Amino acid sequence: MTELIPAPRSLVAGSGEVRLTAHSRLHTAPGTEGVGRWLRTVLWQATGLPLREGRGPGDPGDTEGDGIGLRLDPALGPEEYRLVSDRDGVLVDGGGAAGVFWGAQTLRQLLGPDAYRRAPLDRDRAWTVPHVRIEDAPRFRWRGLMLDTARHFIPKEGVLRYIDLMAVHKLNVLHLHLTDDQGWRIEIRRYPRLTEIGSWRARTKIGHRASPLWDDRPHGGHYTQDDIREIVAYAAERHIGVVPEIDVPGHSQAAIAAYPELGNTDVVDTASLAVWDTWGINPNVLAPTDHTLRFYEGVLEEVLELFPPFPADTGAATPPAPLSSFSSFVHIGGDECVKDQWRASATAQRRIADLGLKDEDALQSWFIGHFAGWLAARGRRLIGWDEILEGGLAPGAAVSSWRGYAGGVAAARAGHDVVMCPEQQVYLDHRQDAGPDEPVPIGYVRTLEDVYRFEPVPPELTPEEAGRVLGTQANVWTEVMEDLGRVDYQVFPRLAALAEVAWSFLPAPAERDVAGFERRMTAHYRRLDALGVAYRPPAGPRPWQKRPGVLGRPIDGAPPNR
Repeated sequence: MTELIPAPRSLVAGSGEVRLTAHSRLHTAPGTEGVGRWLRTVLWQATGLPLREGRGPGDPGDTEGDGIGLRLDPALGPEEYRLVSDRDGVLVDGGGAAGVFWGAQTLRQLLGPDAYRRAPLDRDRAWTVPHVRIEDAPRFRWRGLMLDTARHFIPKEGVLRYIDLMAVHKLNVLHLHLTDDQGWRIEIRRYPRLTEIGSWRARTKIGHRASPLWDDRPHGGHYTQDDIREIVAYAAERHIGVVPEIDVPGHSQAAIAAYPELGNTDVVDTASLAVWDTWGINPNVLAPTDHTLRFYEGVLEEVLELFPPFPADTGAATPPAPLSSFSSFVHIGGDECVKDQWRASATAQRRIADLGLKDEDALQSWFIGHFAGWLAARGRRLIGWDEILEGGLAPGAAVSSWRGYAGGVAAARAGHDVVMCPEQQVYLDHRQDAGPDEPVPIGYVRTLEDVYRFEPVPPELTPEEAGRVLGTQANVWTEVMEDLGRVDYQVFPRLAALAEVAWSFLPAPAERDVAGFERRMTAHYRRLDALGVAYRPPAGPRPWQKRPGVLGRPIDGAPPNR
């Protein structure tokens, strides 16, 4: 049961075990009560053991070496933990509640795959924790997953499920892509047409945009503001921060379809635009007008209220450091903004002249800079895709480096924080095998081993520049993922590899123990089975996971490593 993922920093196995029984107790020291509630709930569901409140392992009067204790140790880092299982019971110490929570996740793995089930399979079975001492802490502060809910809507229950799956893998940042050409997914009360009109499209392209196939059913949905509050609170209980993305000034046709005045009305008939039903880079972008700025300020005012900079109820006088440091971010997109309409627009050209700007690239920089300042004035930080570097970037803004490593290198050297998520390495919509059975093959082949050998810190960075790399995330774009089964298939098992890259202190890519990781994955697949994850099996897709006849866009050869 010590085949752990992600691998801990140090593990020393003992020779005995702790047996949990109906008499075992769970002790939560001050500051760990929330973790205790979560752990008691999931273990009661899986084991049927009540785990009543106790004094903790080693305390006089507690049960005979079969209890669990959770407590804080200020000598440890905020996400660092120490798990000791011995004749006194199981004790999890953490530098903060987050560290205790990650230690509790490790404890769950030690109990075996059936600890992930929602009801006991056998109430008479023995539940044991091997004697072990584990000392562990994450390599990176930002360990993330981006879910695209715009191309195909992921219902609230699916998002909550992925938060739980992230927690299992010690990931701590959920980046929610909430708006795009194909749908607007968040309720904004002052602009109701964003969801009344912008959240639904009439039909959907099946497969790559060159495919002749269509799904003629309307597709859509959105999260109410209470749904968002629930998602944020649910994530916070699991020490996961949620970063919302409102994409501007490109990827905005859904918003323009709802409010045509947001578009470049002197160039195109924006009133005739509908929510886009296919994929690719869209030429219809926001107009760089004062009205557009005020409109999106109104949107962001509601977004900031829904995504507070730290959980409202942390059980402590100050928010936990790992979570609060990233929940202040708002992602503003900024990618793939086609400038053709701005070049043809008298309004846009007048704005360029009035501001004394060089060109349309500088106009986008001004547009992004406006919101960087607007957010900073409210104590928040802007983060965007690496195109926001073009034309200069406001101090304090951060970059999601997706077009390779170059954007991240440039940002770090310019003094900006970076999240490394290069398309060629960690876009999980890319295919996992070159074989003909791979469903809707997109992009380069990125196997489990490829993701495991991914290194987030470019070697050319100095130590000071490397310190600007906050961490990494996997991105899940859902154009060809029409349901959660497809999302599961593309995400797993590769997210387990990304989680180990983000958490564990691994050697250089060529020196990584791939065979050892795959051996540990054998045990982890059983956990994923218990969790009901429809992952890609190592031998290839199951018959019902194939999509014969659906056109993809495979790219042959090895991806560029730059």
